[in-house]
Amino acid sequence: MIRPLLILFVCIVLPGGLFGRRAEAATTPGFSTATAASVWSAALSYIEPRALQALTVPQMTLWGLNGLAALDPNLNTTLQNGQIRLYGPDSLLRAVPAPPPANATAWGQAAAEIAASAYAASPALRTAGTQGIINNFFDELFNHFDPYSRYESPLQAASDQLMIVGLAGTGLTLGVAHGHVAVTNVASDSPAEAAGITPGSIVRAVAGHTAYPGAIRSLNDEMSGIQGSTLTITLDNPDSSPQTLTLTRGFVPPQTVFSEPDPAPGIAVLRISGFNKGTGDQFSAALGKLMTSTTPPSALVLDLRGNRGGILRQAVLVADTLLPNGEITAAQGRDPDADQTFTAEGADLTNGAPLAVLVDGQTASAAEILSAALADNRRAVVIGSETLGKGLVQTVTALPDGGELFVTWSRVLAPRGWPLQTLGVMPQICTSLGQKALQAQLDALAKGHNLMASALAQSRAVRAPASVNTILSVRDQCPAAIGTKLDLSAANAILQDASAYQAALLPAAPAN
Repeated sequence: MIRPLLILFVCIVLPGGLFGRRAEAATTPGFSTATAASVWSAALSYIEPRALQALTVPQMTLWGLNGLAALDPNLNTTLQNGQIRLYGPDSLLRAVPAPPPANATAWGQAAAEIAASAYAASPALRTAGTQGIINNFFDELFNHFDPYSRYESPLQAASDQLMIVGLAGTGLTLGVAHGHVAVTNVASDSPAEAAGITPGSIVRAVAGHTAYPGAIRSLNDEMSGIQGSTLTITLDNPDSSPQTLTLTRGFVPPQTVFSEPDPAPGIAVLRISGFNKGTGDQFSAALGKLMTSTTPPSALVLDLRGNRGGILRQAVLVADTLLPNGEITAAQGRDPDADQTFTAEGADLTNGAPLAVLVDGQTASAAEILSAALADNRRAVVIGSETLGKGLVQTVTALPDGGELFVTWSRVLAPRGWPLQTLGVMPQICTSLGQKALQAQLDALAKGHNLMASALAQSRAVRAPASVNTILSVRDQCPAAIGTKLDLSAANAILQDASAYQAALLPAAPAN
């Protein structure tokens, strides 16, 4: 609970009474001092103990108040002689005593008082309004943070929630078969699957209305709706009269795991496009289907190219199905609650089958965590180019105005201790250097030598925080690039040569 504090401030009267009029700005209609104070107080209180970089409340407040100047360059806010001072083009507009440095609530209130005076003095701020001023406070504040810390306004936060709600559905996809409306697909972990509906079922009615082949588009639109709402569907029953089922719409995870054409006999390819709520289950199901087939693959390719990441926990679940043991990843921050370590607890569903992981310059976040875990544990050969390098974790909180605050509070470390942020994942086989360089690597691996060994050793030796020059010197050895057909051809070659595959694996980690 954030308790509002009464902030006393000093009024300095300038000639002509200018400052006296400005001092009344806190009650000027049009700007909500109370809203700004509550939002900024809550934000400063939340950020100070959690931000990855240690920052003082006064410094953050002054950074945020620079947002006034971003809206009106004639305004300037400084901390002088124990006062927060707001200056106009040629005069002091307001001075508020600086609160105790650790009192985030009081600093948020003081910032709102300064903003109220600026609002009264500036047409530009009055055009921006309360929400615009709040937004600019956070824009300027987070200019001094990492790229992922941010504030979302109430409208944006509500829009994000509506997008999630908009995913609610039955899990059914309808089509036309032999002149009838039929179920063509049933999403896994969906209300339709739970009700026992299977592909091929003939649909006679939806929501009490006869289902006609010419109305497929509207019938499929009918599947989506507000989460928790219901929909009736009538299906043919070969043994009796048609059966009517009532489905309760729920969250249906989009498909993120796909089987791709095999590049060679005995080699299967699974592509993961992102990590959402259902990715772990989808991957386990797809992998289980492959490994229990009549002719299970002897090797596997995991394609993470273009995968921008998503839910960390889902990447951990995928890693857990491929690793018999070992650390998957760790997160470290200033707040003890930010520290986490994830360890493989399951069994390798492939029974140790050779594994190649394809990455590129667009592979990021959770996809990088998975790649690093498999490489560092000597479970896979990573092939492609340097990845994006997104290895920071955000914590999220709701603010009093209905907006949301995303604050980076931990740094992700690979099992061997190196940071993913900015550095990215160095592949064991680099394809971004071109066909000739790739062939040289494959030839060397066939003789038991990895030409990427030096670059790999340098990347694993990096520790946070690392200088820009250090990071660039590593990344330049396999520049980030968009994936090409060279990636899969390299995987195909390495998975069919057991000795070359072993040579491409990382050396065993030194004992601690």
